[in-house]
Amino acid sequence: MTVFTVIVAILAIILLILFFYYVPFFLWLSAKVSGVSISLIQLFLMRIRKVPPAIIANALIEGHKAGLKDLRRDDLEAHYLAGGHVQKVVHALVSASKANIDLSFQMATAIDLAGRDVFNAVQMSVNPKVIDTPPVAAVAKDGIQLIAKARVTVRANIKQLVGGAGEDTILARVGEGIVSSIGSSESHKQVLENPDSISKLVLRKGLDAGTAFEILSIDIADIDVGKNIGAVLQMDQAQADKNIAQAKAEERRAMAIALEQEMKAKAQEARAKVIEAEADVPRAMAEAFRNGNLGIMDYYRMKNMEADTNMRDSIAKPAAAPKK
Repeated sequence: MTVFTVIVAILAIILLILFFYYVPFFLWLSAKVSGVSISLIQLFLMRIRKVPPAIIANALIEGHKAGLKDLRRDDLEAHYLAGGHVQKVVHALVSASKANIDLSFQMATAIDLAGRDVFNAVQMSVNPKVIDTPPVAAVAKDGIQLIAKARVTVRANIKQLVGGAGEDTILARVGEGIVSSIGSSESHKQVLENPDSISKLVLRKGLDAGTAFEILSIDIADIDVGKNIGAVLQMDQAQADKNIAQAKAEERRAMAIALEQEMKAKAQEARAKVIEAEADVPRAMAEAFRNGNLGIMDYYRMKNMEADTNMRDSIAKPAAAPKK
């Protein structure tokens, strides 16, 4: 075997590989055997448009076998180029057809391009989903807190999947309905005796309006008794009143101490003036002696009067108790 023959063989193999890559003959043959009308040129042009021929051909085969008559190649290619999931859309259409659910190709592609799993939505329409709510705490009119858990059975609403609210909105509305139902009850005992009253009240409010789901049932799974919120609030109010009263008493005490300090300061000032006045007495007496206004007898009478006054004071005061 010459070198030229080897080169020709290698080039032939490369050309054959490129041919079967751009012209998927076996995929065309599989489609023909399945009854799908598609040409080799169309499969070749899909490669040029960067559309995987296998995805489109397999989707057409699945739809043809399932009896979908409005499934077209151009629509599938357009949906793929728009960023959609062709296989999920076809799976959803087949499931909806078998379950007698009215789902058109336009609606399915719109749901898929909106970011929702259209196949999962169809399955949820056939087999409803149960959503467990987180614990919801509410207070009855008698001040007792109740903690409730609910199970919400929902079914996908195909017509509301585009633009409809999701599970978080359902949970929020159900929680709001539980709080409203418990809060309107006169006693927590009524709620414990008839937990189905919560479900009936919540269902009557039409919580699934504007959402992508249809609420089939709301079942209260568990109710626990929490704190006595009324008593706690009363205790907090009493503590607050106590703190206010203590603050006012402390304010009055501070004012009394300030007034006492002021009176002591005034008393010390008065004593200082008395001492100062008493210090002037000897000078005044000496001046009176020099001027002849006070005689020696007058001085002795004054001393006798002071001594008599001191004696009377000592008699009037009670005697101190002897120390043991």
